[in-house]
Amino acid sequence: MTRIFVDADACPVKEEAARVAMRHGLSVIYVSNAWMRLPDGEKVERVLVPDGPDAADDWIAQRAVKGDIVVTQDILLASRALKAGARAIGNTGKPFTEASIGMALAMRELSQHLRETGEGGSYNASFSKANRSAFLQALEQAVQDIRRGR
Repeated sequence: MTRIFVDADACPVKEEAARVAMRHGLSVIYVSNAWMRLPDGEKVERVLVPDGPDAADDWIAQRAVKGDIVVTQDILLASRALKAGARAIGNTGKPFTEASIGMALAMRELSQHLRETGEGGSYNASFSKANRSAFLQALEQAVQDIRRGR
């Protein structure tokens, strides 16, 4: 049975993930290293992991399997999810795929290098209603594709 794992720390689409999961009778598992207010529901699970770098990512990566969906903005977690056969979707609705993850990892490395050398800015675009809508559409599509065996 498909499960939706949400890398919940700083995730702006927690409610949306729960809505899609409930509509399809799927479990949604929120993983974070701090207590936070989350949607309630019969198939909603909350997992608190210890503080530490990548603790939530490691917990998710160790459990996500083929047929599951991982919601994250973390490119390294998305890569690990894809290697396990799961699907990965960013908070803005951008699906990570085998075809796109290599470029995403390369851009992450480049951006990190530029920040470390003082040449890169730290601009983060604000999260918009269009991002929320794109996420809902991408998550719905991923669930439908899994159900249809695609």
